[in-house]
Amino acid sequence: MSTKNAYKRKPDSVSVVDANAALGLATNQTYKENVFLFAPNIIGYTRVLLAALSLHYMSYHPRYCTIAYVISCLLDAVDGPVARYRGEESKFGAVLDMVTDRCTTSCLLCYLASAYPDYAVAFQFLIALDFSSHYMHMYSSIITGSSSHKSVTSEVSRILWLYYNDRRTLFFVCAGNELFFVALYLAKWWSSPIELLSGPGIPEFIAGTSWAGAVAWCSSPIFFLKNVINIVQLWKASKILVGVDLAERAKARREKLDKH
Repeated sequence: MSTKNAYKRKPDSVSVVDANAALGLATNQTYKENVFLFAPNIIGYTRVLLAALSLHYMSYHPRYCTIAYVISCLLDAVDGPVARYRGEESKFGAVLDMVTDRCTTSCLLCYLASAYPDYAVAFQFLIALDFSSHYMHMYSSIITGSSSHKSVTSEVSRILWLYYNDRRTLFFVCAGNELFFVALYLAKWWSSPIELLSGPGIPEFIAGTSWAGAVAWCSSPIFFLKNVINIVQLWKASKILVGVDLAERAKARREKLDKH
């Protein structure tokens, strides 16, 4: 099937590709323009490998685990600029990036649920919220014809617009959120209190704080903000999906009346 015939127009949406034709295009792509081999996607594969390495070391070697995990997270800030600079932005790369983020964080949260059993339900809730909010946001973006899940206007949500359209805000919030989880992880391995905070007159809960615990406390407001954004994202996506449902039902009723 030719490239020209592969494209079909979806009513009230963006141009889409027939699934079977898309498979053919991906199978027959040349080395000169192989989306799988785009530089930002290779960075994405490196992130996956580093995340897998961190999971391997997570239960017995916190130093190696943290190094691999942090590098994997930092590379998340590199693939986007590389894609824009080289003109290699792709839908595959965007989804690979999102899936890697969700899976990497969720695997760490699973470990934290076992390391802090009293808070296991809270960590499970965070996993569910993260996956559900991003899935529903991605799906609502697709059915409304958006070219990217990051294409959010201020009319839809000012907080989501600022989060997705200001790269500094996106990096700061995501990095702070991951720093909070990594600090909780390290706090289970190194719990020695900070000597400067162990003098007389210092409250007991502060005196027993480790460096990792202090980092967790400092980054906790960013963690809280990130999950407020997830809740807003889930709610806005839900309303958009309901709005699409209402529009489709109204259209179906009009068509039914026209037939009569």
